[in-house]
Amino acid sequence: QVQLVESGGGLVQVGGSLRLSCAASGRTFSRYDMGWFRQAPGKEREFVASTSWSGRTTVYADSSKGRFTISRDNAKNTVYLQMNRLKPEDTAVYYCAAGGPSLTATMSVRSWGQGTQVTVSS
Repeated sequence: QVQLVESGGGLVQVGGSLRLSCAASGRTFSRYDMGWFRQAPGKEREFVASTSWSGRTTVYADSSKGRFTISRDNAKNTVYLQMNRLKPEDTAVYYCAAGGPSLTATMSVRSWGQGTQVTVSS
């Protein structure tokens, strides 16, 4: 398995940007699809974005398409989520995930990070 540690969350105003990072330990990082999920208070954890092991294929939820960009650097064992034009409804705890194939649902996740809080203020 791979261990995941997120960073980069925080408080940002509506329309602002944040970049989340997820550092992975373990030599098998490049074998996994990687993704981001989020969970708002009182809601289920939902898919945000994922990238294939090579980084060539990316998938986005409708809510993040056009505003968020997922990328990975296998040499650094790190996956990123660039979030632009943030909205109050993006407020949630964001979790990094490793697993796959087709890492678009929680059932496909093999490892979770501890989460990082993103708060968008209006």
